[in-house]
Amino acid sequence: MNTAPSPAPAIPAAYFGERVTHVHHWTDRLFSFRCTRDTALRFRAGEFAMIGLMVEGKPLVRAYSMASPTWDEELEFLSIKVQNGPLTSRLQHIKPGDTVLIGRKPTGTLVTDNLLPGRSLWMLATGTGLAPFLSLTREPDVYERYGTVVVAHTVRQVAELAYREMFERELAQHEFLGEIIAGKLRYYPSVTREAFPTQGRITDLIESGRIFSDLALPALDPAHDRVMLCGSEAMNRDCKAMLEARGFVEGSNNAPGSYVVEKAFVTK
Repeated sequence: MNTAPSPAPAIPAAYFGERVTHVHHWTDRLFSFRCTRDTALRFRAGEFAMIGLMVEGKPLVRAYSMASPTWDEELEFLSIKVQNGPLTSRLQHIKPGDTVLIGRKPTGTLVTDNLLPGRSLWMLATGTGLAPFLSLTREPDVYERYGTVVVAHTVRQVAELAYREMFERELAQHEFLGEIIAGKLRYYPSVTREAFPTQGRITDLIESGRIFSDLALPALDPAHDRVMLCGSEAMNRDCKAMLEARGFVEGSNNAPGSYVVEKAFVTK
């Protein structure tokens, strides 16, 4: 009787099959992982790719922003855990050595090419919407384009402030990024459901003016400021309305504007 294991399913041509190298569980609802990166994969900071797993011989994928910078030899992703989610219910159990699918054609709107030149770049994120900004804030070109770069990350619970240590300490000590970002990168975490020095939704913190007084920066002005949005549907919708009421215009590949929004957001 033949007891040899069944061969692993072939990786579809549209994907790279990459090996997981590290997994970190931030909370029971949030994790990140790193995997190998094929040398043929090219992307712009802020873009996403279709990633996932082979399930019953077929690819099961969702759009995930690259959290790693373009110069990193590996890829990194930040994900929620949805216990009954078709993909994340499986993806949350990956371990080093497992194979993940990485789409060969990254794309996305959260790239600096889609924005007009400006004085400041504001990156507004909720939850895992932070992922593309993890890539962008480690891209030297971003600091050549903007004098001030603000990352405002809003979550429900303090433990969900993933990468807080990176923003508050590690980047400033980085061997070559430290000098580039000095005096330019500002990190503004806020929490909605637990006690924290800064509490509230990002829209409320902007409307009240608190974020500007806390950071000692002028209020958002479409003549000088550029904004990137990546979060829940409600956050994207409310921030879009708020920005457009102030005269901001959405940018695209064909027509750069004063703000951009990423609609590909993993919810399952």
